[in-house]
Amino acid sequence: MINLLTKYLIWHFYDVPEDILKAWRNFLKFNLNYFSIPLLIKTLFSHWRRYAMSYGKRLDFGRYFETFVFNMMSRGIGAILRISLILIGLLVEIFLFFLGTIIFLLWLLLPLLLVGGLGFGFRLLF
Repeated sequence: MINLLTKYLIWHFYDVPEDILKAWRNFLKFNLNYFSIPLLIKTLFSHWRRYAMSYGKRLDFGRYFETFVFNMMSRGIGAILRISLILIGLLVEIFLFFLGTIIFLLWLLLPLLLVGGLGFGFRLLF
């Protein structure tokens, strides 16, 4: 009986928390990869969907101004959309962090909740 209790305690407080932490880390890494946050930060001011106009070979100030405005708008739209995706990804990352913390703490407190629930149930019966 003592050996079974020792095996349970090792499983509950050592083996499973290690697995929970590994899974939690994998969820956090997957979220960063899913939203491509490092790549979005690197390419923050790139053209949106690579929409860019060429300035051309001839000297035409009207064409240069039109191309410059279009390229700046393309970069601005790209930056706005990338910042939005970065913020959404970081919000999901924060949510996953707190959800993992709650799951980890609940797992560690589960034996106390079980004993407390049994005690409360017996008090209700008698």
